[in-house]
Amino acid sequence: MTDYKLTTLCYLTKGDDVLFIVKGATAKNLSNMNAGKYLGVGGHLEQGETPYECAFREIHEETGIKVEDIKDLKLHGVATFINDSCDNEVMYIYMGEYTGAVDPCPGSCDEGVLCWVPVTGIYDIPIWEGDREIFKLLFDREEDGIFEIKLTYSKDELISVNTYV
Repeated sequence: MTDYKLTTLCYLTKGDDVLFIVKGATAKNLSNMNAGKYLGVGGHLEQGETPYECAFREIHEETGIKVEDIKDLKLHGVATFINDSCDNEVMYIYMGEYTGAVDPCPGSCDEGVLCWVPVTGIYDIPIWEGDREIFKLLFDREEDGIFEIKLTYSKDELISVNTYV
């Protein structure tokens, strides 16, 4: 049986913009496979933590945004990532609206630099191919409801996508 890391991925919107963190190589991991990629905020669940609690904790740790400045943070999907060159993950995908008065951008944390990207430009930034598939379900789908998606990679190449809506 394969072990899966449990993680969260959070996309906050403000008007027509989406908050991203541009990942950099860190002192802990100089060969970060996400370096240069635009990702949502998120990370690994800690012992005894629910995905929802993890989402709020990670948002605060990476952006400084407080719980009270997020409206309607909701689970929108679950992604299963299979990769032959790194750990497999089950990722809980959340979306919410940033309502705070203090803009977290430009800002940074030890994982990268924060920036807002217009929703119309999210397919034009450096992202994983699997994120394109997730964006179609988050931003382009008219139906409501939670989706599931399985993304299978060989190293950094997306080799299959299975969507369940």
